[in-house]
This record gives sequence, structure tokens and C-alpha cells, in this order.
Amino acid sequence: MKQTRSKIAFTPESQESLSMTGKPVLHYLNGRGRMESIRWLLAAAGVEFEEKLFENREEFEKLIQGGTLMYGQVPMVEMDGMNLVQTRAILRYIAAKYGLYGRNLEEQAWIDMYVEGLRDLSDMIMFLPLSLPEEKEMNHDYVLHRAMTRFFPVYEKALRDNKQHYLVGNRLSWADVQLLEVILMAEECKASVLSGFPHLQDFKVRTSQIPTINRFLQPGSQRKPPLDAESLGIAKDIFKFEQGMFLKNMSTVVAEY
Repeated sequence: MKQTRSKIAFTPESQESLSMTGKPVLHYLNGRGRMESIRWLLAAAGVEFEEKLFENREEFEKLIQGGTLMYGQVPMVEMDGMNLVQTRAILRYIAAKYGLYGRNLEEQAWIDMYVEGLRDLSDMIMFLPLSLPEEKEMNHDYVLHRAMTRFFPVYEKALRDNKQHYLVGNRLSWADVQLLEVILMAEECKASVLSGFPHLQDFKVRTSQIPTINRFLQPGSQRKPPLDAESLGIAKDIFKFEQGMFLKNMSTVVAEY
């Protein structure tokens, strides 16, 4: 699916005007990647945000040269007077700020454990488009097998045992938001992936109906579609990663993606 691009020019004037809105400003390419979970979490928290999207390597290098990227990497989010980098640091800050990071240290530890597992699974799904044609079916089957035998059973049990409609405690958390995101990513690979997980099925329906999340799921929102061939080519040119070697890419791809 080709997405209409609303591009913001890289000028000092636009930088100032965006910052003056008081909304977080997200710096990334026009695609999912590491930024998508940040979009999800802000949307679930009901926080409006702006996006400053680069479309080629030159624009990305201009951002690096501007000195706002601590490690020369994105995602980067301008928020509360800071230039936040490193995906998990950004997500943890947003979750804590908007009451999505548990009520105490014990709940935060459970949230972190669930989120780290979901990160592992989402990375596998995210790098599937990098498969070579001869690898594609094997990698697709591998990811689905891991989802259904290693990851989803953990979250099925957590929902069954907690009996509160959420993974942790009795209210929505960062872990719930990320679980829904990853469920929908997995269903893009196989629509029936949840067939053996009734609690996850109920969770998906229930969580999708939360008003802030439901708005993010509607057409025209800032949620990004899966990579198509054109978008994949742009991402490869910007971040200089290779196609093929699926498992190697998952573990060693440059952190800037």
C-alpha cells in the first residue's frame, strides 16, 4: 500500500514552528521501523505529535550534522525540551510520563520483561522484508513458529493468570500497547496466527476498542503501513543495510534503523 507523504522541509523556520506547537516532534523516515512503537505509545496516551520525515540519505545526514543526535542515530523525539534518542529510553520516558509504566517497581519489572520479549518478536517480523527471494518462505515460517511456540504462549498465560484484562496490574500499560502492535504485525504475516490463543483474541478485540487506540487504527492516522518495495528501497538507501542474511540482520543491523 502506497502512503501519501506529507513532507516537512528541513529549514530553521519549520524547526522553530514545530517546536512552538508544544507537541512532540518525531524525526525518522516515512515508515515503521523503530519509530512505530513510539507512535503507538503516544497515540495510546492520547498525545498528538508532529513528524519530520526524511526521504533520502542526504536529508538524514543533514540531521546528523545538526548535532541533535547523540549517537548519530534515529529515532529521535523532540519532547519536553529534550532531544530523546534510543528507542527503549524514549518509550520508557513516554510510558512513565503518561501513566503507562505501572504503579510500582514490581509492575515496572514485569512490564519491562514483557516488552523485551515483544521487542525480540517485532524485530523478527520487521526484518522479514529483507529476506532474499529464496529465503522468504523459510524465514516467514520460522518467525511464525517462534511467535506461536515461544512468545504468544507467554502472553496468553499472563492474561489468563492476571484476570484483569491487562498483562500487568489492573490498567493499561506500555506492555499492552506493544502487545497489540505486535499481534497486528503477526497477523499481517498470517491472519489466523491467534487461532490457538483465546485470551489473546479477546485482548486484541478489547484493546482495539480503547478510544485513543481505535483512532490510531483508523485510515488516515499517523500509523504507517507495512513496507512495500518502494519504501524498502528508500530505507535501504538511507540506512545502508543489506538484503538477505535475515538472522544476521536481526542481530547486527545498525542501531540507527
